[in-house]
Amino acid sequence: MAVQIVMDHNGDTRHVFDVNNAKELARAEKRFRELTGAGFTAAVRTTSGDASVTRRFDPTAEETLLIPRLVGG
Repeated sequence: MAVQIVMDHNGDTRHVFDVNNAKELARAEKRFRELTGAGFTAAVRTTSGDASVTRRFDPTAEETLLIPRLVGG
């Protein structure tokens, strides 16, 4: 199972999906594209435990963190 963790003003929401289920995988890819298209930054956890920014949906990533754009002022 893989997870997308979406950060927002309320904390985070976890979306768990099975990469072997075509419907769940398509829904996860759509969520990724919608959020990154809206300005969210996506990062995947590497095997060493670090985070690496990504611009493409990676169905093999066990954990993807989606962080909203920060607005300074």
